[in-house]
Amino acid sequence: MSTAEIACHSTPEQAGLRVETISFDQIPQQSKLFLDYLRDPVALRKFYPEAVTHHYDLPNRRERVLANHTTDRDALCAALERMNRAWGASEETLEHIERLRESDCIAVVSGQQAGLFGGPLYTIYKALSAVKLADCLTQRGVKAVPVFWIATEDHDFDEVAIAQFINRDCALADVTISSEIHPEGLPVGRVTLDESITSTVETLLRSLPQSEFIDELRSLLSDSYQPRRTFSDAFARMMTYLTGARGLILLDPLDPDLKKLAAPVYSEAARRAPELAKAIVDRSRDLEAAGYHAQVTPSENSFPLFLHDETGARQALTRNAAGKYQAKSANQDDAYTAEELAAWAQREPHRFSPNVTLRAVVQDYLLPTIAYYGGSAEIAYFAQTAEVYRILDRPATPILPRASLTFVEKHTWRSLERYGVRFQDFFEGADLVAARVVTNYLGKETATAFEHTTETFSKELDDLQEQLRRVDPTLADALDKGRRKINYQIDGLRTRFNRAQVARDEAVHRQLNHAFDLLYPQKVLQERKVGVVSFIARHGHYFVDWIFDAIDLATKEHEVVYL
Repeated sequence: MSTAEIACHSTPEQAGLRVETISFDQIPQQSKLFLDYLRDPVALRKFYPEAVTHHYDLPNRRERVLANHTTDRDALCAALERMNRAWGASEETLEHIERLRESDCIAVVSGQQAGLFGGPLYTIYKALSAVKLADCLTQRGVKAVPVFWIATEDHDFDEVAIAQFINRDCALADVTISSEIHPEGLPVGRVTLDESITSTVETLLRSLPQSEFIDELRSLLSDSYQPRRTFSDAFARMMTYLTGARGLILLDPLDPDLKKLAAPVYSEAARRAPELAKAIVDRSRDLEAAGYHAQVTPSENSFPLFLHDETGARQALTRNAAGKYQAKSANQDDAYTAEELAAWAQREPHRFSPNVTLRAVVQDYLLPTIAYYGGSAEIAYFAQTAEVYRILDRPATPILPRASLTFVEKHTWRSLERYGVRFQDFFEGADLVAARVVTNYLGKETATAFEHTTETFSKELDDLQEQLRRVDPTLADALDKGRRKINYQIDGLRTRFNRAQVARDEAVHRQLNHAFDLLYPQKVLQERKVGVVSFIARHGHYFVDWIFDAIDLATKEHEVVYL
């Protein structure tokens, strides 16, 4: 690691934050592929051809990226400038767009769906990871800008129509937007908000804790989420407010000018559809043979692009028995050869959008991408997508694991310290946490009595078993079964006692429930459920700065940040 790299950004500790790290192999529900990728991405080069060990290895591929970037930068940046100005772009963002016009500038990219009110916390973690790395590369003499790809072409409205937050009672709550505003098949970015959004904003604000920052949040949400504004525009305006001072460039792939720029890669992917589909099927088999999972369920009859009808609704195309591609509901007259679809995509690119295996390739055709920040699912997607890069003769972009953070506010971590509970204990469930609280705080004497009883039984049974073994080994074996029953009964009584003790102390019971909602809601990490609005309501825009300071580019572990 160079001296320049060390000086690039302060560590969280140097920024005055108290941080602990937890290896992902201690966190439930992590895939084998993700864990192996964190340990050594280069060892998985079969699936990730241009993987890098560390982010500071990225400059080595800069020339390759620039040599393969053929998109008209002026046209690209004109579209980006128009979009970002409409969303209230900062001078820093506009300066970064101008920098991107220069032929030696590369991009650090991340992206996510346009979640309601900014979406889950990991959305802004991804955005600020890209910002921090772009800053770092620029300081090291590699001209770079951060770009956030808003996944507006997705059509899963239910996924983005809910915002979860911690309410004034310190419990997990949510607000939603009715699915009635989403015509079937329409990309979420084109969904137009109706008058009900005003009451949704007010419901959220009434539910959040009242603080000196609530007026700031009301202004932000009311300005961003207005009737007759599209879902993508509302999300973009909010993200601009949160990240604009750091120069993040936002990108909406539904923009017609960007569609025109993407037409060549759309067309080539359509032409080579059979080859792409087979390669992804083969890659999926290779992944499974290596003991991993295939994130996308592939088919040799799939088509890499969705076709949009006159209303904008998208339709998946599949190859029929005659070798032509058609929508599921279409008749035989509406079937097309790969060549016909390739010509159509070149002529009218706004009628198409990429599927999940092609999306990243389109992104990196439009942008000179040096790296992409993604989560575990995206890392798995890239193992399959690498085949699309290969067939379309594109450099396969390295994917870096995004920052993963849990923020613990003072009132919560003080309670945990008082009761002798660690963040990791939440992974084991409520009963284990209750046991720790009882042992360390509520019922030390009884907890000690349980331990003494268990140890005494065990010792006495050991002595008895030894005597039985001398007489008849089968009797000793039978005692093992009895021992298990005794231990089961004692453990059951201990669990019931722990629950009763916690339930009797209302304050402790409430604090533990709140801690679960804050730190491990619905048995997943905080970042996957809780939205950024929760922390802005409590801490204002300062929270964005804390996120940026907490992101450690050098770590591949989960960070627990104590505020």
